[in-house]
Amino acid sequence: MELNNTMTVSSSPNEPSMQEQETLLPEPRHIAEFGADQHHVTTPVGFASLLGVLGVVYGDIGTSPLYAFRSTVEMLHNGKQAAPWEIMGIASLIFWTIILIVTIKYVLLIMRADYNGEGGILAIMSLAQRMTSVANKKVILGLIGITGTCLFFGDGIITPAISVLSAIEGIEVNFPAARDIVIPVSVLVLMSLFSVQWIGTGKVGSVFGPIMLLWFGTIGVVGAIGISHNPIILMALSPTYAIEFIIYHGTLSFLTLGAVVLCVTGAEALYADMGHFGRNPIRFAWLFFVLPMLVLNYFGQAALVMTNASALSNPFFILCPHWMRNPMVVLSTFATVIASQAGISGGFSLCRQLMQLGYVPRMRIVHTNADEEGQVYLPDFNRFLAVGAVLLVIAFRSSNALASAYGIAVTGTFICTSTLATVVFKRYFKWPTWRVIAVFGGFLLLDGTFFTANLLKILDGGWVPILLGVVLILMMTTWKKGRSLIIARQRQNSLPLRSFIARLPQSRTIRVPGMAIFMTSTPDFVPPCLLHNLRHNHILHDHILLVTVQTLDQPEAERNHRVTVEELAPNIYRVILHYGFMEMPNIPRALEELKANGVNFDAIQASYFTSREIITRSTMPGLLRWQQSLFVFMFRNAVSNTEFFRIPPDRVVELGVKVAI
Repeated sequence: MELNNTMTVSSSPNEPSMQEQETLLPEPRHIAEFGADQHHVTTPVGFASLLGVLGVVYGDIGTSPLYAFRSTVEMLHNGKQAAPWEIMGIASLIFWTIILIVTIKYVLLIMRADYNGEGGILAIMSLAQRMTSVANKKVILGLIGITGTCLFFGDGIITPAISVLSAIEGIEVNFPAARDIVIPVSVLVLMSLFSVQWIGTGKVGSVFGPIMLLWFGTIGVVGAIGISHNPIILMALSPTYAIEFIIYHGTLSFLTLGAVVLCVTGAEALYADMGHFGRNPIRFAWLFFVLPMLVLNYFGQAALVMTNASALSNPFFILCPHWMRNPMVVLSTFATVIASQAGISGGFSLCRQLMQLGYVPRMRIVHTNADEEGQVYLPDFNRFLAVGAVLLVIAFRSSNALASAYGIAVTGTFICTSTLATVVFKRYFKWPTWRVIAVFGGFLLLDGTFFTANLLKILDGGWVPILLGVVLILMMTTWKKGRSLIIARQRQNSLPLRSFIARLPQSRTIRVPGMAIFMTSTPDFVPPCLLHNLRHNHILHDHILLVTVQTLDQPEAERNHRVTVEELAPNIYRVILHYGFMEMPNIPRALEELKANGVNFDAIQASYFTSREIITRSTMPGLLRWQQSLFVFMFRNAVSNTEFFRIPPDRVVELGVKVAI
């Protein structure tokens, strides 16, 4: 049903003016603010929580030894033999990169900046925005957060491709003739991985923890055996070897840093998944298990290559005893699938947050766990990730080639997080300016160096995350601006709510039994769907709820402030529902709580009225022509309000509203 968005409200000379009516209208009666939110509770450090952390948080960074060391050495000499002191320099660079970026920056510092227990770049972006009252600064901080998010999505596409490829390539160590099946098998593994996402993260990840425990234990033991054959490699723990390497090689060492950074891929996951496990389990698992195992394996690979230059073809698998290589291929395949799963699940959560913040169109969301609100599956986004990962495998055909594309996404996200952290630690933690500059200025310099080194690999594949990031940023900003224009146009064409309520007693509108719930994004104006219903049906229900959903710039709504209710007139209520960007709206469930506060809400009898906007081009457009086309395309493919707000479809009346942008 499509109705033109025009309604004329006339007044006779005997009727009071609109301003007079507003003065006659009593102030709305504030009834209550209430809710039943569950705040995040920090998970205690126990064996079960540590297994969960290993299975979800550390999958990505835990599989980096498959390709990081080899890519770095090959970047240095392009297949030629490296001198022992150069190998020690590379091992030292890897060690201190892990210490500075992961241990100090993320584990000890960034993870302090939680937002109601939640982490991730959108959480720190929202926290930074709340620390400033200047509108332009909020916009800039928002763009930084969105840029980091888009690069994180690029990371989420590249991670499955490079991880699975690097694992399947292990077949070539014992069976060189199997090289031709690496690509088909990798594609098959990826398609299998994405095809089971509908089952849910909880079920898919039920065995991830024990597998990753076995993985880290195995690579640590194998690395320790390698070190025992050439213990001099332990001298690389000294930063002097890294410094000497950089001084001697100069520009070449700068290029090498582009591969060194691969050892910290997945560091952002430590912060992003903090809301699921808490700060302490993640820190404990890193400091006392994951970090030692990773260092042992990297140093074991370095010790092997120092004495056997031919091992550089695949040092990770050659480091293993001959009898263990085939089982290690199987174990590494499971580990890389787990690493990919962490990125995919994180992408689902991040995409849902962006929907709540209004940066992407609404998509279909499937809740895969009745007890865990955060476990969701997004079919459309899953297909997007699957197609992207498979195309990368087919196009690049090796993990080494994909490494060039990987670094830019990782380091770009690092820069965005560090930039936002400067605001948070200055304003929220009250650090003096000199300390903020000394600490995060140093991290920004380090992140910028890694990012610049990876920019030199744009032609070799670095263009992939950049192109993806630019496209996603343009889509998000276009959608955000387009939605703002729609709200602005609706306000121009609507009536102030107070004026409408004031005129209602003098009108001859027929009131019929029942409860009508009108959904509106502008709580101070009459919902367009109410005006159309009144204009064409000439009736109003005797119980009316004007419901607005507001997404807060925080992960969860504050306790007991989920719902705000005001009685505007007898049996006419304005209801505002507050949700954090980590939460999913459920209108019927939220309205059920009205009963305890004196509002006669009957879910069986309630009818929901919503507007379906029909976008047309304006003579004075607020968007460029290409933005209009892009916005209309996204708008037509967005999920309806009914499905997104989980409203019973048999209780909904949709009214078309033309909006010119």
